[in-house]
Amino acid sequence: MNELAKQLNETIERENPHVYGMLSGLGKQIYFPKVGILSQSAEAKAKADKYNATIGIALENGQPMHLKVIQDTLSAYSPKDIYEYAPPAGKPELRTAWRKKMLEENPSLEGKSFGNPVATNALTHGLSIVADLFADHGDAVIIPDKNWENYELTFGIRRGAEIVHYPLYNADNRFNSQGLRDAILAQKDKGKAIVILNFPNNPTGYTPSPEEGREIVAAIQAGAEAGIRVVAVTDDAYFGLFFEDSVHESLFGSLCGLDPRILPVKVDGATKEEYVWGFRVGFITYGSTSEAVLSALEQKTLGIIRATISSGPHPSQTFVLHALKSPDFQAQKEEKFAIMKGRANKVKSVLDSGKFDDAWEYYPFNSGYFMCLKLKSVHAEQLRSHLLDKYGIGTIALGETDLRVAFSCIEEEKIEDLFHLIYQGVKDLEEAVV
Repeated sequence: MNELAKQLNETIERENPHVYGMLSGLGKQIYFPKVGILSQSAEAKAKADKYNATIGIALENGQPMHLKVIQDTLSAYSPKDIYEYAPPAGKPELRTAWRKKMLEENPSLEGKSFGNPVATNALTHGLSIVADLFADHGDAVIIPDKNWENYELTFGIRRGAEIVHYPLYNADNRFNSQGLRDAILAQKDKGKAIVILNFPNNPTGYTPSPEEGREIVAAIQAGAEAGIRVVAVTDDAYFGLFFEDSVHESLFGSLCGLDPRILPVKVDGATKEEYVWGFRVGFITYGSTSEAVLSALEQKTLGIIRATISSGPHPSQTFVLHALKSPDFQAQKEEKFAIMKGRANKVKSVLDSGKFDDAWEYYPFNSGYFMCLKLKSVHAEQLRSHLLDKYGIGTIALGETDLRVAFSCIEEEKIEDLFHLIYQGVKDLEEAVV
């Protein structure tokens, strides 16, 4: 094992042996090279005031070399802010700005100890880092039965972890906190669990109430008190799109400093929050009462980044930073939020009209981009295919009964027509059976 990896491991084990016990085999071996091209280039950047012949970019007239056909479309930005490599951890100013934003939007973080966000190539990359650092073959990754399918690829296929499901909703159509608690406590023999909390939920668009949020935190704490080391990951992809009286913060704040056996990890980003899906700018942030643990986890995270993508895209980080610094940023976000909320409210009013009750019921939703229908008489995949072929309507079939509808991409005035056509599709299939 590399000496730097050993030093990081010794630091983590000394400061919090529970966090050390959470690391995967890869997580224990990974490190960020202190002596190598990047470190030597960084030193040269600071000291080489005559010639800096260290790093693999081309310069011309003191600026990064570039093509005019590209720069003409990006003329608002200095070449140094778009063409050079971004640091593996992301632009320092962007990391600071995102941390400030986190504190403003999550009052529960006030006074808590957590690290500086590390930039990722959007949220999937952040989750992949979590998987690499903490998931080994057979480790339990706990997610609800209604989930984003990429968790299976990221944690199950790539890392060999065991995916453990619990029902998202209980019999009262509330968040199933008891199911989560039972799933965590079932890992007592393993002594470790990775819990992924995705709110607003994809695919249902559900975010827990404040009371349910407290129940979730209590379920995770119960696992820790039972001797289980819990990596508690908040997948906050759709953060901020809370349309009703749900929790309006990430549970990351409530989990920080809760118990030495709990490692809170926040994965979020500009992707959906700022409507820049193709920019691929995300962040991963750790919570710990030990600054040494935070520093060591950051170094291991940088090691994963260096070994996979080297660093994230510089232009999109610059664009996001520019937006965060703009005086118009908040007003423009509120304008888009109002549009999204209007679409969600329209979906509810259409579905609550009673016109479609014989065809489906819908799962509770109050946030995010999506909602799910629970079909009563037809198979979801049959309906999905029929809607596509006959009506030119795209939806997502999940299992036998569930049909996901992304209201985020449907104009409000077209929502009623959308559901009338989905209903007609159900009737078509029912008549074909008769």
